[in-house]
Amino acid sequence: MPLPRAALVTTAARGAFVLGVDSGGSGLRVALGPADGRQPVSTAVCAEPVRTGVEGIDAGHLLEQLIPVARRLLAEAGPGTAITAAVVGAAGMATLGEQLRARLPAALADALGVRQVALAADAVTAYAGALGQRPGAVVAGGTGMIALGTDLTTWRRADGWGHLLGDSGGGAWIGRAGLDAAMRAHDGRRGGSDALLARLRAVFGPAPGLPGLLYPRTDRPALLASFAPEVAACAAVDEVAAEILREAAAHIAEAAAAVCPRPAEPGGELCEVALTGGLFRMGDPLLGPLGEELAWQIPHARVVPAAGDPLRGSLEIAGALARSELRLPAHPTLLFVPGVT
Repeated sequence: MPLPRAALVTTAARGAFVLGVDSGGSGLRVALGPADGRQPVSTAVCAEPVRTGVEGIDAGHLLEQLIPVARRLLAEAGPGTAITAAVVGAAGMATLGEQLRARLPAALADALGVRQVALAADAVTAYAGALGQRPGAVVAGGTGMIALGTDLTTWRRADGWGHLLGDSGGGAWIGRAGLDAAMRAHDGRRGGSDALLARLRAVFGPAPGLPGLLYPRTDRPALLASFAPEVAACAAVDEVAAEILREAAAHIAEAAAAVCPRPAEPGGELCEVALTGGLFRMGDPLLGPLGEELAWQIPHARVVPAAGDPLRGSLEIAGALARSELRLPAHPTLLFVPGVT
């Protein structure tokens, strides 16, 4: 006799599960989902961002937050639930993740019984969330900006070097350019924008006080990025603001072009490009010129909607790992899978 629907759902909720983790500047997000790739059964948020020190991302601090949350999610899922694979995606993993790569696989095995672990840069989990395991390119834009592409053989990365060395076209870049234009208007220099100066005063107060507000802050990129929406709001009526967004679009498209796989032969399959992250919620003021730049710089590309976010990407990779179906290429720092070179 067939099981009732409720019993089928209960049975499916037991057994093989995967754990996905997304660690970023706003905190730690955790999801527990079935290994067959269905939607997460449960999620949790740890509001405190994982600390970063002189030795990189603090593995101990991450584990202090992650282990209790993962155990709670397991308990809520019910008896018999086991985590077969876990993927931790973290901002800064590529350059600051040495501690995580050294400690997390063994720690997750000891605490949760997880035998298959992968550690990924947040750009990789953003890629997997947006495109899954298909070849293509993803631009992740927020306070910063990074482009990542793969032909499923190797990864190609462009930018993501931080607000002092790059992140060109990202939120901090746009915000800084807008504040520069505002200060030029305050001084009476060329390239100034009275509209942006008015928005600076409304948001931060008198222009001469801005350096005192900005320079002592440890979160300067985020503060700069907070002005990016003001630039977008002025773009329809202010040519300086509109030009800033056109330049940002050109930088973003340039990074995408650098990583987008090319067709194997003329007239071959188009490269899929997805845009993900809060930067692109700016809407038409940025997306309009960006669409034009992408069409001009990458004529062999097709822009597609992002299917999901980095937390979904962590689960996507974990599920593929559990099913022995991982097609995204392993990499020593971008996608570290112990035992795979």
